[in-house]
Amino acid sequence: MNQTCRLCDSQAEFFHQDTQKYYRCPTCKAIFTAKEDLVNLESEKERYELHDTEIDEGYKKFVFPITSNILEDFSSTVKGLDFGSGRSEVISKVLQEHGYSVQNFDPFFSNKPELLQQQYNYISSCEVIEHFYKPKKEFELLASMLLKGGKLYLMSEIYNDSMDFASWYYKNDPTHVFFYTQDTFEWIANEFNLVLQKCDKRLVIFSH
Repeated sequence: MNQTCRLCDSQAEFFHQDTQKYYRCPTCKAIFTAKEDLVNLESEKERYELHDTEIDEGYKKFVFPITSNILEDFSSTVKGLDFGSGRSEVISKVLQEHGYSVQNFDPFFSNKPELLQQQYNYISSCEVIEHFYKPKKEFELLASMLLKGGKLYLMSEIYNDSMDFASWYYKNDPTHVFFYTQDTFEWIANEFNLVLQKCDKRLVIFSH
């Protein structure tokens, strides 16, 4: 049985099954967990609460692809948002060390819906988009919050067909429910009037 792609609304075809079922969309080329296998919000939050809140040099190095690009692309006087900042808020804390002021939004740990009514010069989102239950809605929101000339910085593992999905470690986290290919990001750019500037390893940068 097919399922509707939660990003582009196309009919996606069965792709793989182990502890969960996965479908692949022929239009945007995304892969996603079957609707019936999605974990509930309480279980999702419990998983996130296991994440380490200590900000060490390793954690700073992990987010460096995002923070270094923001520091290069924007001055400290502009508006920024870390979307899905988590418990540690590491990106904003790294940028604050350089004199930047960044707002943090997270539906579980910093739920400030008023921040989603504003626009920003840059938005970061590290290890977040793979958790989107409703990616179409989330990317519509992200695009709407970007000022003209703004940039969206994302980090997530990117799937390609040279990889063995069955043994791919990234899908084994039950809160990782939506997986992207380069084709998916190209579809997002076209759909939401963005420019895909970079899609390399784990880093994706869109401009508006």
